[in-house]
Amino acid sequence: MSKPLILHPDRLFPVHATTRAIARRLYAEVASLPIVSPHGHTDPSWFAHNHNFSNATDLLIKPDHYVFRMLYSQGISLEALGIRQHKNSIPQPSPRDVWGIFASNYALFRGTPSRQWLDHVFATVFDIDVALDTDTADYYFDTITEKLQQDAFKPRALFERFNIEVLATTESPLDNLTHHEAIQNSGWHGRVITAFRPDPVVDPEFEGFIDNVHALGQLTGENTSQFAGYLNALRTRRDYFKQFGATSSDHGHPSPFTADLCAREKENLFQHVMRGPVDAPTAELFRGQLLTEMAAMSLDDGLVMQIHPGSFRNHNQTIFEKFGRDKGADIPIPTEYVRNLRPLLNKYGNDPRLSIIVFTLDETSYSRELAPLAGHYPCLKLGPAWWFHDSPEGMRRFRQQTTETAGFYNTVGFNDDTRAFLSIPARHDVARRMDCGFLAELVADHRLDEDEARELAIDLTYSLVKNAYNL
Repeated sequence: MSKPLILHPDRLFPVHATTRAIARRLYAEVASLPIVSPHGHTDPSWFAHNHNFSNATDLLIKPDHYVFRMLYSQGISLEALGIRQHKNSIPQPSPRDVWGIFASNYALFRGTPSRQWLDHVFATVFDIDVALDTDTADYYFDTITEKLQQDAFKPRALFERFNIEVLATTESPLDNLTHHEAIQNSGWHGRVITAFRPDPVVDPEFEGFIDNVHALGQLTGENTSQFAGYLNALRTRRDYFKQFGATSSDHGHPSPFTADLCAREKENLFQHVMRGPVDAPTAELFRGQLLTEMAAMSLDDGLVMQIHPGSFRNHNQTIFEKFGRDKGADIPIPTEYVRNLRPLLNKYGNDPRLSIIVFTLDETSYSRELAPLAGHYPCLKLGPAWWFHDSPEGMRRFRQQTTETAGFYNTVGFNDDTRAFLSIPARHDVARRMDCGFLAELVADHRLDEDEARELAIDLTYSLVKNAYNL
């Protein structure tokens, strides 16, 4: 007999009865608030075309590197999971076979955030009431795949069912944004916006960087063989992205290093990187200067800067060469902020028109660097616990280590940062429960009145993110 799938109503709430009761009351105030998702990586074509999703595997496994990186770590090849190689047309396993591998290894996810999110999806989206294992694999695959063929499970219908108020995707400056244009022209009222991710044309170590810069020039009609024309081209694309709802730029640099060179030095550096190849210090200097240039552009066009540093991306060279980016091999590295951000902050950090949201994968920087910086500079806000730390424990550590110095109002609520569309409500629910639990502890400790905690719960869920991202 299969084990039942049950989502306990008190999951993630504090254990102590008094504190748990407070958390329940706070959660009741925010549980049904709209979802604001200001940073993510879902595919805009889903909402442009509104076609049915094909099957359980293509929707829940293949786009989600949280899922397949765990399976790969246990010796299951990406080929066996149906992940396509760049230059190899080997036969793909059937979606049912891939799902069977996932189901038979579902125990690997015990205690992980992925298990929390997936069980939430299975129970609340598909109304499944038995646990996933080898015996129920076919039942899950058939139930999910059959429901995905219904109109109620098309992307736009799910968007509305999930009570999503706004959803941001993330695109390269070279993207023509045709899917966003189609969404705008469709007559559908769902708000799906883009975000400007310039990494392919500002990182000399990004594959194809020089060709990308030339393509940027062709796209904008600017002379990108000179630094001034290159900057004009970036400004032009930022303006274009704003036409499709962009309120933010997103910078996935290895570090938050910034620079403030003179005009001659900037031109010489640009010419150097355009001749290529360059060594790591030169690439870092160029990226650092471009962060400062992007801050200047934000003063003009109002785009909020998001800086997502601290990841050694595509660490597994073999996987990168065979399958490309974003295949679960991005690894956190130690990250320093105080000295690295100082050139940018010295130049623009006191200007109230500038808004920078800083994320980290290095939790050791929370109380030592990030909270004190955000607790001083008007332009800085702290992004939520991110990526490897968007877990119950990671969210708790974030609040514990940043609140005493930065408070709550120098943070920006939650964002899900996901490609896995169906997990968005689950991720936001976890964040709401964890914030309500943290606030309940402050009430129980008599550090907050419950009416203050109620206001904070709403702000952390809804108000702060809308304000921070100009939504």
